[in-house]
Amino acid sequence: MPNLARMAPALGRVPDEASMAGEPHEVEWVRAAKAGDAAAFQRLYRRYWAVVRSIVLAHVGWQEADDISQDVFLTAWQRLDQLQDPARFPAWLATCARNRCHNHHRAKPTRVAMPERGAPMPPVSEAREVLRAIQALSPAYRETLVMRLVEGMSGPEIAKKTGLTPRSVRVNLHRGMTKLKAILEEGGA
Repeated sequence: MPNLARMAPALGRVPDEASMAGEPHEVEWVRAAKAGDAAAFQRLYRRYWAVVRSIVLAHVGWQEADDISQDVFLTAWQRLDQLQDPARFPAWLATCARNRCHNHHRAKPTRVAMPERGAPMPPVSEAREVLRAIQALSPAYRETLVMRLVEGMSGPEIAKKTGLTPRSVRVNLHRGMTKLKAILEEGGA
């Protein structure tokens, strides 16, 4: 079974903006960004990069996660005027990320190139194996697991940034980890 603790560096973890973790000015940043303040939106970007990337990584391959995450923030910046309640920014941004992932899957071609007969299969790293296993889980489990395992967020951080209750996060992490271990032990990733 892959070592889950080593997964984050292999997937290119982007550290969370720890210096902003306790600032209560988020709603003001959203209001300022809606008024066109790019610096305020940049603070929101730094605060929510790890959350958006976790959501995206839970739905698409690691190669595409950074580009799609960037696209989510670009779209959010362009459509920020559609957000009516600044306090709902985290949930709105998470919805934007999920919708972008769904659109990505719809636009993706369904044909897959098969290797030539007898050609050796390319090696698959443990991190990719774990990510595929996580992506096989339900969305609630995969998003919280990616935030925990890849981005290194604690349960309370996940709850704060997603709007879930701390109990829901604990349940999702526990059940998700149990299912993930079962998938990896079966080799069905």
